Amino acid sequence: MNWHTSTIEAVFKELQSSRDGLLADEVAKRIQQYGPNQLQEKKKKPAWLLFALQFKDVMILILIVAAVVSAIAGDMKDAIVILVIIIINAIIGFAQEFRAEKAIDALKKMAAAHVRVKRNKRVEQIAATALVPGDIVLLEAGDMVGADLRILECHSLKIEEASLTGESHAIDKSADPLQAEDAPLGDRINMAYKSTLVTAGNGKGVVVATGMQTEIGKIAGMLQEREGTTPLQKRLADFSKKLSFIVLGICVVLYFIGILRGEKPLNMLLTTISLAVAAIPEALPAVITIALALGAKKLVKKNALIRKLPAVETLGSVTYICTDKTGTLTQNLMTVQDIWQHDKFDLSIPGIQKEQALLLLMALNHDSKEDHNDNNKRKGDPTEVALVEYASKQEGYNDNWKQHFPRKQELPFDSDRKMMTTVHATNGAFVVITKGALESILNICHTTDHQPVTQRSDTMAEAGQRVIAYSCKLIKQLPSAGDAVALESDQQFCGLAGMIDPPRPEARQAIAECKTAGIVPVLITGDHPITAAAIARDMGILKQEGDKTVTGVELGKLSDEDLNGGITQMKVYARVSPQQKLRIVKALQKQEQFVAMTGDGVNDAPALKRANIGVAMGITGTDVSKEAADMILLDDNFATIVKAVKEGRRIYDNIRKFIRYVLACNFAEILTIFMAPVVGLPMPLLPIHILWINLVTDSLPGLALASEKADAQIMNRPPRSPAEGIFARGLAIYTVWVGVLMATVTLVTQAWAIYIGDAHWQTMVFTVLCFSQMGQAMVSRSEYDFIYRMGIFTNRPLVGAIALTFILQLAIIYLPVLNKIFNTAPLTLIELGLCMILSTITFHAVELEKFIKKKTGNKAYSFI
Repeated sequence: MNWHTSTIEAVFKELQSSRDGLLADEVAKRIQQYGPNQLQEKKKKPAWLLFALQFKDVMILILIVAAVVSAIAGDMKDAIVILVIIIINAIIGFAQEFRAEKAIDALKKMAAAHVRVKRNKRVEQIAATALVPGDIVLLEAGDMVGADLRILECHSLKIEEASLTGESHAIDKSADPLQAEDAPLGDRINMAYKSTLVTAGNGKGVVVATGMQTEIGKIAGMLQEREGTTPLQKRLADFSKKLSFIVLGICVVLYFIGILRGEKPLNMLLTTISLAVAAIPEALPAVITIALALGAKKLVKKNALIRKLPAVETLGSVTYICTDKTGTLTQNLMTVQDIWQHDKFDLSIPGIQKEQALLLLMALNHDSKEDHNDNNKRKGDPTEVALVEYASKQEGYNDNWKQHFPRKQELPFDSDRKMMTTVHATNGAFVVITKGALESILNICHTTDHQPVTQRSDTMAEAGQRVIAYSCKLIKQLPSAGDAVALESDQQFCGLAGMIDPPRPEARQAIAECKTAGIVPVLITGDHPITAAAIARDMGILKQEGDKTVTGVELGKLSDEDLNGGITQMKVYARVSPQQKLRIVKALQKQEQFVAMTGDGVNDAPALKRANIGVAMGITGTDVSKEAADMILLDDNFATIVKAVKEGRRIYDNIRKFIRYVLACNFAEILTIFMAPVVGLPMPLLPIHILWINLVTDSLPGLALASEKADAQIMNRPPRSPAEGIFARGLAIYTVWVGVLMATVTLVTQAWAIYIGDAHWQTMVFTVLCFSQMGQAMVSRSEYDFIYRMGIFTNRPLVGAIALTFILQLAIIYLPVLNKIFNTAPLTLIELGLCMILSTITFHAVELEKFIKKKTGNKAYSFI
């Protein structure tokens, strides 16, 4: 059926629906018939395939070849053990990847768009995926269209359809049927399509297609969404490739040194292959994906929903947080403190006394509604709710005004006009009421003495009140719908309302925490500059002598050069437009700042997209702003942004801890195997020993580090540079010296045991290296704090992993069946005690390094 050429009655008949919407029973049937309203994604890999893909890594394939070679050579024991370790590694890898996939899926579900529909003869809010053909959908500015709709009615409705047609300008919509059956999508002005954006006005539409039957669904087969790869993952993948070549080169040299020393070729082959597998941290990118996904899940509990996984990593780099005021720094509980009606207001409104005029305007010009399902509680924009409730409690207010002055037209609030206008019928004429920012209202008024008005406004603003201005006029004929020029001109100024929105108690602390962390908070608001400055001083944003407040008008007069030069002194922006938000972001980024920008409106989307971290409001935010953002604040609270930054720093720190731990341990293994023949010692470890150490060190202890709590000083240091490499802040030198120390302790143990003729020397070497790495895991919990001060048991997963590894290592040493598999021998208590003492040397050396760094203020050791 050609929906765009059909009449509304024909559409309802075809869909078996009506303007009252569908009933619950019919919705259930249609869900079964049409399925969920979502685009089909590429089929996910089944669990068995995920498991099988764990064996595709080159190093694992080489290890499998080594197991086959061992079996052919008659060494079935080594072949079986190698295969068992490969399978255990595969199980761990599968569990991690499966868990990460589920976590990402859960995040996608949380970020799903919602729509308002008319069902069961009442308006409900549902997930867009629950829409079915025949549903009646309500549209307003900021909504994302949830399905293909035939428009039923519209009021100044404009929809931006660039995601479908490529046309960037918004399209004016109509409810009338069209004549041309083959009209292109861009010309079907009585249709609204899934994934397009409502930019102005409001309206209603009936769902005609869902899911893959929508226009966007028809081309969705070629568009499959995938999580972006983070910069850190890219750097680590590149590092792993380069390290692979280095390690393989070392293994080749080691193999020939062993052959020249008379080692058996098969033993040397297995040793070098095992060392290569153990030394290359091929699982690092996967582990980081898991850390980011699980970190994002944790942020949801802190009311920060991450839409794009790379944002978790980049949160730690934020240097500027540009925030809105209402609901973010404040409680969004607007209350009117004072009203003032201009004494020169003399417009005669039928049936209204002069002193009632401002109350009438406050009572009529709003979009809030009474919720009859919630004790008639008024719902809507908090500012409008406060204005109406204040007016209704004043002497002279009349409950029948709404019936006596029925609304005939409306111009919704626009961030460029900074006004809202409604038109109401009265005794054969029409009263036009406009409310908005004082400057905008004064610009549309005639013969108004501005001085007393601005003086009164300044007095309110200095008291921290947000000032709303009102004006009106009488007209005899209605202009065409949406004619802003005709309505918003030649009006008479009426009065002011001063409102206050109490600051959130936690916001002041969050701003103070920002400054301690080297993050600059900036206030961007539509309020009067005096009001904005008063609030900023109260919150601690305006504090230093050079801090400036800039208005949108002043900002518009600044050249790009002047703005770039003074942007770091500008801490409050008042009366700015969303387009100017974008300019502010660009100017800060030119100063190499890493910007988090909040927004909730349609026009905020460009700034949110351009910002390094776009932050949308979860309560008041539009679907458009949420779609453009990297993160959504589920509670619209500034303090939640700071919590998210802190969590982002923690996650990145924990990734670094894992890297420090794994690379130092791997480097120690390489040095131990490589240097032993160089200094004249026999091969210290068998292939099975190397694989075992790799298994126990890279899995449980490594993952436990990802759950480490934030360092106490995490918000007392400046943000990290986004260009910071993996080995920044001394990680490379740390890896080298810790690896050298661990290898030296291991080789000294081997040399001493051989020198005194201890037959258990290889088991001692195996044990010292294994236990040393467990100590390294514990000490890697912090780069600065002593473990004893942090508390040994404050990371229970890590303690549990180390305890389990310790027990398993003792089992390998003392259980006869495992002695045969791992070629180990029971150690005497003296030998075991000596191994445990030697294995703590690295632990205490790293703790000593922390002590020296603290004593020197980290200056003498800033390279570490």
